[in-house]
Amino acid sequence: AQNVPNSDWEKKVTEYFKEKLKENNATNWVPSLNDVPVHYLKPNSLVKFRCMVQDMFDPEFYMGVYETVDPNTNARVLHFGKYRDVAECGPQQEIDLNSSQTVTSERQTFYCVPVPGESAWVKEISFLTGPAYVSTSQARVSPSTSYTPSRHKRSYEEDEDMDLHPSKQKEQHMGKSCRSGGDIHGCVEPKRLETEASAGHHVISPNCSPPLDLNFPLPGEKGPACLVKVYENWESFKVNDVLEVFGVLSVDPVLSIVNSEERDSSTLDPMECMDTAEEQRVHSPPASLVPRIHVILAQKLQHINPLLPACLKEEESKTCEFVSNFMSELSPVRAELLGFLTHALLGDSLAAEYLILHLISTVYARRDVLPLGKFTVNLSGCPRNGAFTEHLYRLIQQLVPASYHLRMSIESMNHSRFIPHKDYTANRLVSGLLQLASNTSLVIDETQLEQGQLDTAGVHNVTALGNLITWQKVDYDFNYHRMEFPCNINVLITSEGRSLLPSDCQVHLQPQIIPPNMEEYMSSLLTAVLPSVLNKFRIYLSLLRLLDYSISDEVTKAVEEDFVEMRKNNPESVTADDLHKMLLVARFLSLSAGQTTLSRERWLRAKQLEALRKARLQQQQSVNGNEL
Repeated sequence: AQNVPNSDWEKKVTEYFKEKLKENNATNWVPSLNDVPVHYLKPNSLVKFRCMVQDMFDPEFYMGVYETVDPNTNARVLHFGKYRDVAECGPQQEIDLNSSQTVTSERQTFYCVPVPGESAWVKEISFLTGPAYVSTSQARVSPSTSYTPSRHKRSYEEDEDMDLHPSKQKEQHMGKSCRSGGDIHGCVEPKRLETEASAGHHVISPNCSPPLDLNFPLPGEKGPACLVKVYENWESFKVNDVLEVFGVLSVDPVLSIVNSEERDSSTLDPMECMDTAEEQRVHSPPASLVPRIHVILAQKLQHINPLLPACLKEEESKTCEFVSNFMSELSPVRAELLGFLTHALLGDSLAAEYLILHLISTVYARRDVLPLGKFTVNLSGCPRNGAFTEHLYRLIQQLVPASYHLRMSIESMNHSRFIPHKDYTANRLVSGLLQLASNTSLVIDETQLEQGQLDTAGVHNVTALGNLITWQKVDYDFNYHRMEFPCNINVLITSEGRSLLPSDCQVHLQPQIIPPNMEEYMSSLLTAVLPSVLNKFRIYLSLLRLLDYSISDEVTKAVEEDFVEMRKNNPESVTADDLHKMLLVARFLSLSAGQTTLSRERWLRAKQLEALRKARLQQQQSVNGNEL
């Protein structure tokens, strides 16, 4: 309001918030849509949202600058339209659409969802550092006037099954629904929804029929989907990126009119009439279900672990101090984690070693189409009943920030939607199970797979899993063509015999103990670990996959000589593929010990592990005759 058009006020806004958010954990004081239900947040206030870009909509044009005129006095007022969905206009004013002062601007809309498969502990730790929790202990003002103190500690999930609207809240909202300035559509009575964006994909809204599909990639997901409107540098964001955005929350009830059957044609932009009804419904959902965020600041996240500094690449003293302090106590953490996973894998320490290497693996580069650093492990020899994999997954879920348990069966293969596809009628990308964020752990359970017939969809789904594992890519279906989307997913396959799916490394499980009650045994493992130790495991696994790694020329030469020597002794038993695998094991073995370069000692240890793994497979083959 204090600036004239064409000044640099927009840069000032961005700089102001950037500086403010650097101060003394200021980001923790901004209310998060991941933790606080949207009806508790004040409209037009600053909020943050940790999310994955599920889809990109077409660019949107809006009135960056517009002029209102009073018909009686002919007085003119200039307004800015940035960070708003609805133009502001006083009761005695009209917008002059023919004004020479009008400036049309452009913004990009992203459809964003909470990070698929995000672990409960990530949400809890993020919530405990946020304003909703901190305000109860420090008597700070809550982020919204309607956010009642008695409900401060309820997270998004806990709130969903509750009655959202006591009569007092309704009166408050009715009183505040008409802004003193009004808007171009007049005063609209807000329809506060009784149903929250909850489990599953569908939400029933009084304003749209059939139910609105929130397009979450995984079933059973909770939390809000948001239309995130970006004003600058939107080219740097793409589908499946994980972002943290800070922006202005927009939940104006007028936005819901587009979906109402009684909508007044005067409230619609003439250009919007070119959209199909289905496209309008999907692109302009009720704001109470899909709020809008007008982004002031946005950043891509390297990881979503709240126990680590957000950006570890920066040479900030605090970050460097955090990393060096943790690295100094790495050895005991690794030893404890190895013990913990050994117990989880029924006393098999070799399998536990490989599980650690798998959990810190990541695609660090691509050479042509080949993803370097992927390390899919097939854990064969697992008990058939399925309970073992279920409980192993629950333990992994406590260690990694995002994960999903895929139970393979003929029915799930034939009836699940794995590959995202383009719906041209609604002009949106319909999500699938394999639309996951980078570094998600995908645990595939083959132990319950029985004989049966895969139909066409089932064959496509199995092919998609194979492509994901081999090439770290998913081919999204755009009807007339397929488009490759590279990914970085850690895949662990549990099976009885060798997996039907490809893998980089097969480890045959050799249980040393068979607990009479698997559930009791696995649960006791978790309760025996102190929360502080569990947090160290979480930091360990997230931090090590972000470290750089190199091999010196001297060690490279020694490895080459060693490989030639091994080939001399037995040319058929050691191939180039074996060398690649040993180098990969050596890489993650070094990183697991906090070493960012390969030493002779680690190379010998990698060879030893590989020899033990192969010997075990050969032993199993001789027992079963056809196993491997």
